[in-house]
Amino acid sequence: MPIEVELKFPLADAAPTAEQVAERLEEIGARAELPRRQNDHYYAHPGRDFAVTDEALRIREDNDRAWLTYKGPLIDDVAKTRLELETGIESVEVGDRILQALGFHPVRIVSKQRRPFELQWQGIPVEAVIDQVTGLGEFVELETISDVDGHQAARDHLLALAATLGLEHSERRSYLGLLLQSDPSAAD
Repeated sequence: MPIEVELKFPLADAAPTAEQVAERLEEIGARAELPRRQNDHYYAHPGRDFAVTDEALRIREDNDRAWLTYKGPLIDDVAKTRLELETGIESVEVGDRILQALGFHPVRIVSKQRRPFELQWQGIPVEAVIDQVTGLGEFVELETISDVDGHQAARDHLLALAATLGLEHSERRSYLGLLLQSDPSAAD
């Protein structure tokens, strides 16, 4: 079963700038892709608290496509490592109607401008993105896919890449968690 392994780094005072990270990614062989706008519509389960179970359910609006994504509980103390199941859906509106008909309710929309890079680093495919998140600022995310047995090696691989990029002090909380912590009253 595929396991998503992700590290996120805020680009704050002591961090490199977004442009420095982009330049370094290209120096080590990353291929820049077209920037895109993403809106992630998060939902609460009618019978359990995803904040307690460490799960997430969202509809991602990505340019002209929509995806329904379930993220399972975190299984690593350092990285955001978890089961991720995703499928394309007709539209955000249809997905929203289905989820609300089942008793789910909207929590919040996380909006970001994303600059993605594809990279084969030391033989492992990595997606690196520079995100400008509305209400939070700039972040770099490094992500790869692993299986359950290989997730720690994948995490260590991403930590080594982060060091190569000059990134320190990873953030395990999701953008949703960070936004809700900074302004809990802003939930939709």
